[in-house]
Amino acid sequence: MDFNTARAKLIKYLSSEIKEKRVLDVMSRIPREEFVPQEYRHQAYEDRPLPIGWGQTISQPYIIALMTEELELNGSEKVLELGTGSGYQTAILAELAGSVISVERVPQLAESARKVLDKLGYTNIEIHPAGETLGWKQGTPYDVIMVTAGAPAIPDDLLSQMSIGGRMVIPVGSRYTQELCKVTRRKDKNLVEKLGGCRFVALIGNNAWEN
Repeated sequence: MDFNTARAKLIKYLSSEIKEKRVLDVMSRIPREEFVPQEYRHQAYEDRPLPIGWGQTISQPYIIALMTEELELNGSEKVLELGTGSGYQTAILAELAGSVISVERVPQLAESARKVLDKLGYTNIEIHPAGETLGWKQGTPYDVIMVTAGAPAIPDDLLSQMSIGGRMVIPVGSRYTQELCKVTRRKDKNLVEKLGGCRFVALIGNNAWEN
């Protein structure tokens, strides 16, 4: 399969909705096929989520691009990602920000993501095991938080790990369908913007869903 041609076709399709050129440029360079299981590689550039094992998925490219665009990254941010998964979103964030701390609760996924990211040469990423408390408090504060799993509400534990002016993109709703939300932390009342419907696996931990 000609992955380069398939990738270019996907980026052209996404460009009708995604206006941040830096996001599209990065996605046009990163080989998504490296992050999906061998049996799904021929579908790597379809605009759809794909299984990656252990009940988890690699998200639809459009949703990935939208979430990344809404973070408004300028290249210097310290980013926290909840849900390393395949590592594909992690790679995109690493290209667009200063550094990324990513947490993952499935050890096998964390290990496979680390191998692919090391193979591709990323040096500004840390991957840690997710605990019962959401996030990674040892690295606080974060300029940006991306949550790639659905929460029942915006978690206070994550808000407390954001710097003032920081942005978080998170799916909020039931275990099965959510609304994508962008949260900007302010000194007084946080700003919450709704970006549309989505569907993610459940976010597990305190301040979220039980396993």
